[in-house]
Amino acid sequence: MREFKKWYFRIYLFFVRILIVSMIIGISFPVHVFGTTELKQLYALSAVLMDADSGRILFSKNGQEERAMASTTKIMTCILALESSIMDSENQIVTVSDQAAAQPKVRLGMVAGEQFYLKDLLYSLMLESHNDSAVVIAEAVAGSVEKFADQMNQKARTIGCYSTYFITPNGLDAADSNGIHHTTAEDLARIMRYCIMNSKKQEEFLTITRTETYQFQDVEGKRSFSCSNHNAFLNMMDGALSGKTGFTSDAGYCYVGALRRDKRTFIVALLACGWPNNKSYKWSDMRTLMTYALDHYQYKTFEIELPVRQIFINNGIKAHSDTIAYPGKNGTKISLTANLTPVSFLLKEDETISVDYEIPDQLDAPVRKGMQVGRIRCTLNDKLIREYPVYTTQNAEKRTFKKCVEYIFHLFSIQNSYQKAGNIKKDQAR
Repeated sequence: MREFKKWYFRIYLFFVRILIVSMIIGISFPVHVFGTTELKQLYALSAVLMDADSGRILFSKNGQEERAMASTTKIMTCILALESSIMDSENQIVTVSDQAAAQPKVRLGMVAGEQFYLKDLLYSLMLESHNDSAVVIAEAVAGSVEKFADQMNQKARTIGCYSTYFITPNGLDAADSNGIHHTTAEDLARIMRYCIMNSKKQEEFLTITRTETYQFQDVEGKRSFSCSNHNAFLNMMDGALSGKTGFTSDAGYCYVGALRRDKRTFIVALLACGWPNNKSYKWSDMRTLMTYALDHYQYKTFEIELPVRQIFINNGIKAHSDTIAYPGKNGTKISLTANLTPVSFLLKEDETISVDYEIPDQLDAPVRKGMQVGRIRCTLNDKLIREYPVYTTQNAEKRTFKKCVEYIFHLFSIQNSYQKAGNIKKDQAR
């Protein structure tokens, strides 16, 4: 009996030790995501779900934490190349430098001095994630890797990515005096959103990233190459649009992908989603987050009305071009207008839009036609999503002593006109 207790205690300690080690290294068991029961468990240390149409973050797990992003970097490299003037020529030729040829795997296997058509290397970049192709593209667009990195960082700031820093065009782990090559899950989702929604080259980007296989040769036709798309997500869920994988020892497995279904477009960004041998974790997280989005978010349309059609103008007179207006005792009223188009927004079942009317009860004269006098604000979770200005449709002059005198004289002139007309009729009757 005593031996059995010792044996049982040893087993208990063994499993406790395993549990403690697992918690310390943080990769053996998936991490529970906040209190959202529908999402259950995610493997990624940082994850974001975004509504691509509005840019709203629907779900975030450590979404603002800075991490290495590996080859997901290449979506920025691709879109900058597509938007560059160098792409104006479809047959733009580029030459392989020593630096490009020396890049580590994964690589196309270029030799210094070889020449390629730039458009072909974009497929090498995005389908096979070749590191040497990334450097050739960067040097062709900007003249050097360093100058291209500057363009990448400038573009990141332009689209609202303030927690991203690029050093390389291929995403290999790197560091300089400003820090490490990094992004956040939120910023990575924003970059993908720009590529598929806002860039003038969005269609070209989607064409490249959705291509299953691509064959090309060097300019001289001495060598042939074949590229296959390694983005398994494209065949995983209906409506899959685009995506890019990534892996380095620092970054772990990373992925950013987009899906469009029933007029809804979602983006998921995953960073540090496991390390070898957990290559499939990212696909599990993608399915979990995309399924959650499809099941819980639908477009809802709200009709917005103008509650106040007129506004009182204190000490005001309606302005008329052909007559002198009655000055009144206290003031007058003028009409209001607003361009109230319906609000259509992607919402969860329990979400609703709040409408706040910021329209004053009265204004002091003078008031000019077309002047903004208020606004209607539509908010979701205290964040502004739509704003409608409210304008006046008429002029209103200030009521002054002079205006009152002018009106009195106007009345006398009208009365005199009536009297003259009456006298003329009497004379004619005689």
